[in-house]
Amino acid sequence: MRALILGAVAAFALVGPAFAGPVTLKANPVDDDGQVTLGEIFEGAGGAANVVVGRRAGPSIVFEAAQLQNMARQAGLDWANPTGLRRVVVRNAAAAPGGAAPAPVGAAAGTAEGPAPRPVLTRAPSAAERVIARNDIVEVLYETGGVRLTITGRAEGNAAEGQRVAVRNLQSNRVIDAVATGPGQAIAGPAAQAVRTQQFAAR
Repeated sequence: MRALILGAVAAFALVGPAFAGPVTLKANPVDDDGQVTLGEIFEGAGGAANVVVGRRAGPSIVFEAAQLQNMARQAGLDWANPTGLRRVVVRNAAAAPGGAAPAPVGAAAGTAEGPAPRPVLTRAPSAAERVIARNDIVEVLYETGGVRLTITGRAEGNAAEGQRVAVRNLQSNRVIDAVATGPGQAIAGPAAQAVRTQQFAAR
């Protein structure tokens, strides 16, 4: 993957001056053939729309935002990243809303038409129930507005599946309020809030 990206950057150095203009990140970037282009990531890519910046081997491919911003710039495109994203995920088109692909690893089970999320546990989990232990490295999935981000942190406590857990971001040192979804996996943001809402409704 690294060799592919370096090759793409080298190609941009040759063709970049031919293109110009500000672009905006698509709300839900997807591709359908495994070759991810600037046009599939950005609105307004123009003549650079067909420039390939990565190859998706699985259900999704993750770009570091700074890396993606640099590749866009090399192609003559200006992405300001106004919301300060760290990562951008491009998914298989079949996994987009309405598609048939399964939910991503770490996401809460069920859809609007499927089973409701499990209620959040309020008691301390037993050793058998525990999926996250204090000081475990945890991957936290945050999804909003069609953009999915993953953040790696260290668990501040123990948690069973469906239970709240504080995770300290290893880069910013900030504590994230998340919900455990499996061994070393948690969710944060609106998806986690939905699980908490389900907890209160079940009381």
